[in-house]
Amino acid sequence: MPVSLSLTCVKIKDLASFSIFVCSRRFIFTFQSLEMASDLSMILPRVLIVSRRTVRKNKFVDFVGEYHLDLIVSYGAVPVIVPRVSGVHMLLESFEPIHGVLLCEGEDIDPSLYDAEFSNFSPEELEEIRKVHASDTAIDKEKDSIELRLAKLCLERNIPFLGICRGSQVLNVACGGTLYQDVEKELSKKVSEDQRVVHINYENYDGHRHVVRVVESTPLEQWFRDSLEDNGREIWVNSYHHQGVKVLAQRFVPMAFAPDGLIEGFYDPDAYNPDEGKFIMGLQFHPERMRHPETDAFDYPGCPYAYKEFVKAVIAYEKKLNASAYVPKAPELDQEMEKKRKKIIESFSIAKNMYYGGSGTVSVKGSELEAGAEFLEANTALSLQQENRLKQMGATVRNASRYIDRLKMNEEKERFARSIVGKMSIEQLSDLLSFYHMMGQICSEALERKLQGLVNDLAL
Repeated sequence: MPVSLSLTCVKIKDLASFSIFVCSRRFIFTFQSLEMASDLSMILPRVLIVSRRTVRKNKFVDFVGEYHLDLIVSYGAVPVIVPRVSGVHMLLESFEPIHGVLLCEGEDIDPSLYDAEFSNFSPEELEEIRKVHASDTAIDKEKDSIELRLAKLCLERNIPFLGICRGSQVLNVACGGTLYQDVEKELSKKVSEDQRVVHINYENYDGHRHVVRVVESTPLEQWFRDSLEDNGREIWVNSYHHQGVKVLAQRFVPMAFAPDGLIEGFYDPDAYNPDEGKFIMGLQFHPERMRHPETDAFDYPGCPYAYKEFVKAVIAYEKKLNASAYVPKAPELDQEMEKKRKKIIESFSIAKNMYYGGSGTVSVKGSELEAGAEFLEANTALSLQQENRLKQMGATVRNASRYIDRLKMNEEKERFARSIVGKMSIEQLSDLLSFYHMMGQICSEALERKLQGLVNDLAL
């Protein structure tokens, strides 16, 4: 995987009191100018990029390739570099708000994180792979933890995600896919000699290219359409990897194949609409580095489009996020309306006390519940937000009499249950307790997933 130029970074302190790095070779912000212009993250949408660690002058240095940063900035977002530092995977909330995630360079992903297959390799072959690809086979578990958490966060919240090279592999693994441990040794054995592909060439690192065939009706075809017309749906791409997608996660659709059958690009069609803030994609090649060495011009006009459409989705996602965070001001009520409001709240409060304390422990008149019951009966079509707020206030019933009847029924059920349980043996009780403990765990996990989905829906 490619090693790119390191950048000068200005260390600033964001609103969450956590150090972040906002970098660009075009802009260097001082503390004074930052204070005058306010926090940059409040102006532009934020794209998180995890750095890669290397050694320079006997010290660890974190870096991100400048081409990534240039393109993110040029299309209207601010790159926020997440340093590959121990423990950062537990502090990702400090980088909120997150409007997009770009994952790129790095070492091989820890094979224990997916269903890796080693039985096809001899010890000599594994040792050879480690020697030939020494810079990539040194596993970085901290980077794995950070990037997998970010990928899963994007999938849970529908945050725009672009994975380049290793980043595409992280995305596939996060969704249950697997990887070839070494494409040359695993895949080349299965294809004829004319289909074999060199996926990394250390002697011609940046200049090496191999052909890929682009799949119809995919974003990749749209971006490279003009170039495909003359090349029979084929383009030449760079290649810096010795691993690749083996089993593609079910949610994804391939966008390009190498002659040996390796998937060179994929996306989620159900999560792709940049205008609406949707973008989940992985590319095995590096379109940002597909440039002429003398002019720095792109090999094809479509090369920067992955970044252009990604940032478009990031901007749309930020707007959608900001719109959902807007809370309209409550209308002012006259004296009579305020009196009714307080009476309804009091009614809900009584109902809540009855619910938690039981009908026998709370002395209540039917008239005290009427205000809340009448309100609920008159408002049958409540929004999700209104229902949640009413439930917090104790509005769990449609009228008082039905609620009291339900309480009495619950008491009868409880007496019946106690009678049955009292006749059970110790072994039966132990089995029953274990069963309900297991069901409680399952219900708790299911409830947590549903509540998280509800929160995500409300956030969007």
